[in-house]
Amino acid sequence: MGKIFIVMGVLIFSAHLFSAIFSKRRVPDVLFLVLIGILLGPVLGWVSPDMFGSLGVVFAYVTLVFILVDSGIDMHIDDLRRYWVGMVQVTFYSFCLTMALTAVTAHLLAGMGWRTATLTGAMVAGTGASIVIPMIKQMKISKRTQTVLTLESAISAVICIVVSLAIIEGFKMGKISAVHVVGNVLASFVMALIIGVVSGMLWSGLLRQVRRLQNSMFLTPAFMFVVYGITEALHYSGAISALAFGIVLGNASYFEFTLLWKLYRRKQPRMQTLEDNEKAFFKEIVFLLKTFFFIYIGVSIPFTDTMALLYGFVICVVIFIGRFLLICLVGRKNTKTDRHIVSVMIPKGLASAVLAAVPRQINLATGYEVIPGAERIECMVYSIIFFSIVICSLLVLLSRKAIINSDYKPEQQEMKI
Repeated sequence: MGKIFIVMGVLIFSAHLFSAIFSKRRVPDVLFLVLIGILLGPVLGWVSPDMFGSLGVVFAYVTLVFILVDSGIDMHIDDLRRYWVGMVQVTFYSFCLTMALTAVTAHLLAGMGWRTATLTGAMVAGTGASIVIPMIKQMKISKRTQTVLTLESAISAVICIVVSLAIIEGFKMGKISAVHVVGNVLASFVMALIIGVVSGMLWSGLLRQVRRLQNSMFLTPAFMFVVYGITEALHYSGAISALAFGIVLGNASYFEFTLLWKLYRRKQPRMQTLEDNEKAFFKEIVFLLKTFFFIYIGVSIPFTDTMALLYGFVICVVIFIGRFLLICLVGRKNTKTDRHIVSVMIPKGLASAVLAAVPRQINLATGYEVIPGAERIECMVYSIIFFSIVICSLLVLLSRKAIINSDYKPEQQEMKI
C-alpha cells in the first residue's frame, strides 16, 4: 500500500512537470501521461486494466462529465453566437469525413463488417477537448480560430458519443436505421439540452444560498452528477446535459428573466455564476482526473493485437490527410497558418477512450457477442487515440516553428470558414 501511494504522488508531480514542459515546448502533456501508462502496463506489466474492473468505466464517465462541464463553463455565449456558422461547418464536415474515412479504411484494410466499421468511425470522429483546448490557448492564433476549434472539440465529442451510442442501440435491435440514428441524435440533443439548461438555471439560482453551507464546493459536482444520472436514466444524452449545465453556470446573466425579478421586487438577480475559486477547484479536479485517466489509457492499450495497432496507425494517417484536404477546400480565404493549425488539431481524446470499452462491456454483460469484434474495436480506437496525439504533437511543433518564422499577426486575421 505504501508503494502505491508513493507512485500516485510521483505521478501527480510528474503531471505538473509535463504541464510545464507543454507550456514551454507546446508538446501535449497528455502524450507523456499515455507513455507512462504504456510503460507501467504493457511494457513492465505492473498494472493491468483488469485490476480496475468496473471502476475503470465509472472513472471514465466521471472524468468525461467533469471535462464537459468545465468546457461549458469556459464557453461564452457571445462567441458561440458570433462564430457558430464556422463552428457548424468545420464540425459537421470534419465529423462526417472522419467517420466515413475510418469506416471505409477499417472495412477494406481490417476486413470489418460495415456496421462494426461504422461504429469504429463514429467513436473517433470527434476531437479531444482535453487536448485541443490547452494547446490552442497557448498558440499564437486568431481569436476566431481559437473559438472555432474550442467549440468544435467540445461539441464534436458530444456528437461522437450520441452517434456511437445510437449505433450500439442499433446492434441491440438487430439493425441500424439512419432514420433511427438521426432521431436518437435529435431527441438526445433537444431533451438533454432542455434538462441541462433548466438544471443549470435552477442551480445558478440556488448558488447564493448553497455558498452559505460549509464545504459547499463539492455540492456543485454532486448536483452535476444527479443531472447527468437523471438524463441518462431517461435515455437521453447525459453528455449534452452536462455541457449545457456548464454553459449556463458560465453565462448565468444570459439566462436571467429580468421581468421575473421585477415581479418579485428583487433589486438584484439571484442567478450566480461560479466564482474564481470555484472554477479553480473544478480545473484542479479536471487536471487530476485527466492525469490518471490518460495513464489508464496507456495501461489499457492492448499491444497483443499488433495488426489492430497497425490498422489504427494507417487510419490516423488517412484521417489527417482527409482533414488537411477538407480545410484547404472550405477555408481557401484563410491564411496558410490558420489552415495549417485547423487541419492538425484533430487529436482523439476522452470521448473516444470512454466509448472504446463500451462494446466489450456490453458483450460481457449480456454473455454473447452483441457487437462483433469488440476487442479489435477497442484496440484500434486506443491505437488511433495514441497515434493521433503523437502526430498532432509533431505537427504542432512544426506549426510553432512556422509561425515564429513568419510575420503572422493573429489579431489581424479572422477565420472565414
